[in-house]
This record gives sequence, C-alpha cells and structure tokens, in this order.
Amino acid sequence: MTMTIDPAAETHHTLTIDAEGIYYKELNAMLRQAVADGVQRIDILNVTGQRYIGTDLDRPVEIHVHGTPGNDLGAFMNGPRVHIYGNAQDATGNTMNEGEIVIHGNAGDITGYSMRGGKLFVRGNVGYRVGIHMKEYKEKKPIVVIGGTAQPFLGEYMAGGVLLVLGLTLPEGAPHKANFIGTGMHAGVMYIRGTVEKHQLGKEVSILEPDDQDRILLRKLVAEYCAHFQKDPEPILSGHFIKVLPLSKRPYGNLYTPA
Repeated sequence: MTMTIDPAAETHHTLTIDAEGIYYKELNAMLRQAVADGVQRIDILNVTGQRYIGTDLDRPVEIHVHGTPGNDLGAFMNGPRVHIYGNAQDATGNTMNEGEIVIHGNAGDITGYSMRGGKLFVRGNVGYRVGIHMKEYKEKKPIVVIGGTAQPFLGEYMAGGVLLVLGLTLPEGAPHKANFIGTGMHAGVMYIRGTVEKHQLGKEVSILEPDDQDRILLRKLVAEYCAHFQKDPEPILSGHFIKVLPLSKRPYGNLYTPA
C-alpha cells in the first residue's frame, strides 16, 4: 500500500493512493479520513474491483479513479466529482444526491439507480435497467448522459430527472437494440438520438419530437458531454433525437386502488 500527500499549497492539498491489494473497507476508510482532513484531490491508482468508492462522501472533493472500480461507486454521494479512467461496474451513482461522476469507458447494469440529484456521464455503453427509479427531490434533478447505447429496460420505473442516450457507438444508421424502454416510467424525460421502433417501448410511454426548450437542454448536455470526452458537439446535435415521456403519473394505480 502506498499513500502520498503532496505538501503543495494548503488550498490544493492532494493525495495519491496505490490501491493494489487494499480491501475495499480499508480503502474507503482512507478516503473518508482524507476528505475529513480537507484533502481536495485524491488519485486512486490500480483499482481492481473495490466497491463503494466515494460512497456517502459529502464534500466537493475531486476523486480520480484509475482502473475498474466495483459496484456502487458514488452511492449516496453528496458533492464530490469523480472521474473513472476505465470501465465501471454495476450501480454506479446509486441514490446519489449531488455531485458528478464521469466514466471514461463503459458502465454496467442499474447505472444511476434511484439517483436523486447530480450528473453522471458515460463515454461508452451501459448495461440493463439504467436509470431505474431515478427521481427528483425538491430542487434536485438527476441527469444521466450516455454516449453509446443501452441494454433493455432503460429508464424502468423512472420517476424524475433526465436520461439522454446519444448512440455514438452504433454503426451509422443502426437502430438501438434495447427493448422495454420506459417500462413503468411515470415522470421525468428521456431523449434518445437515433432510431427506436414503437415495439421497443414499454406500454407506459410515448414518443414525441423535441421542442425548442428541449433542444436548448440537449445542446447544453451534449456540450458538457463533449467537454468531458474531447468531442465535437455539432455532428452529434445534427442527428435525430426523440423525446420519451410517460403517458400517466400513476401507470399502476389501478393495481392498488379501485378503478
């Protein structure tokens, strides 16, 4: 285990941790202590599946993860900015309240599970049930931007926030392959760049064309995505986008109350 503190200016206190061979509980205890000590940037090297990195941290620290972190990175996170230089496993951003996670690779299943705020950017593709149970809380509105494409049940039971899928990893003109998009969705909005057929949608949602306000938001989010991953936003914005909205705020109400 190697831990090095940079004795530069106090206002730029940095820490480097070599995580090779460190058990996840020990690693996360080190992170919590560093944040409590006022460290402003933490670089974690040789990450190989350690879970819960950044979980429950509540200060605006920068964390740079080099390797492949395990499940639940950033769970219940409330302010930090995390960059992952590799792929992320399942449940990244689980119940995240505030902050930003940027994944410079692909992400696994249930990415953004129950997010309540903050932003999550994925350069590549994501797995199943991404954005499941996303919700808005008071003034908080979670945002997930996916550069590639997604597996089935995208936005399942979504209850708030914004989910944007850009389809940049698909061959030119190829449709998205995800089915059951928006199953159980009852609030929030999805935007998908590219082709989605009606049979791929859950019965609880419909497709609309983005309006002028939508396009303002799309331009903003695409610009942020491109800033993170050094891409040109204009070719992306020139593609065709659809807007996915729920048909009802209570799609399963009749299961629990009399008609």
